[in-house]
Amino acid sequence: MKLPELKIGDKIAKLPIVQGGMAIRLSTARLAAAVANEGGIGLIAASGMSHDELRYEIKLARALSKGIIGINIMVAAKDFFGIVSTAIQEKIDLIVAGAGFSRDVFGYGRESGTPIVPIVSSVKLAKISERLGASAVVVEGKEAGGHLGTDISVRDLIEPIRAAVKLPIIAAGGVLNGRDIVEMIKKGANGVQMGSRFAASEESNAAPSLKEYYLKSKPEDIVVIHSPVGLPGRAVRTPFSKRVMEGNVPPKTCDNCLKACKHNFCIIRALIRAQQGDLETGLVFTGEYMPRIQKILSVKEIFKNLMAEVEEAMKNDTVAAAQ
Repeated sequence: MKLPELKIGDKIAKLPIVQGGMAIRLSTARLAAAVANEGGIGLIAASGMSHDELRYEIKLARALSKGIIGINIMVAAKDFFGIVSTAIQEKIDLIVAGAGFSRDVFGYGRESGTPIVPIVSSVKLAKISERLGASAVVVEGKEAGGHLGTDISVRDLIEPIRAAVKLPIIAAGGVLNGRDIVEMIKKGANGVQMGSRFAASEESNAAPSLKEYYLKSKPEDIVVIHSPVGLPGRAVRTPFSKRVMEGNVPPKTCDNCLKACKHNFCIIRALIRAQQGDLETGLVFTGEYMPRIQKILSVKEIFKNLMAEVEEAMKNDTVAAAQ
């Protein structure tokens, strides 16, 4: 078995690996371009960015890479359609939309010819996405970092969704190594999305202290909090997330960044503080298996290791099948 290319709309990635769009500002141009240069799909995390900042990041990514560059944006963001429009104006290759579901965004995709890729966690939403004109879906399981749409493992979601839709499926949540990639492809996925492994990369825009915090995390440190977005969110236990789990931490000022906010804390500011290295009052979103990552690596090293692991997994599967 050879890893397939990943076709989304008219874009074809040499390797079926999408780098997760991790906000706020963990996934910026440098990381997205590095992934695209290795043959994957790089995503800029657009949530929390101004239109001018997003334009700058897209142009910078284009200058650093000739590969496929997309954005990830929260549907829950108040400026969702403004960000989508700005990215389309800058000729972005694709738009990944999560933390909610928008029917209207598919019209933007049709008018501009831009592939729209919603993040879904159920057969129902996958089928709706296909009917509305999605170019692919990211199927995200409970293992993912950040906002969660299910308590079901991605390993149990792929096969029923594969049976229900014909469009490309990208498996997300708990994908850390080549063995995981092979497993997801065998289950029927066309590709995978990887967040945690790239959050802990040299090109990630996280502060050095945040990257080190990732490496120090233990399984018991991974918790689920209630986000102001109205969804559960997977994070690393910090003094701030501990306070959030114990009760509300109402914001002193409101940036009015969400369409609907629970106001139990300010998620944008908390994520920004973490990205900048403030691990006392910052919110550190992460995947369930982040504690398995032992070293900060460059994107080039990550891809080299992934391909070696894929080859080894395929070899072992071939041997097992022959016995």
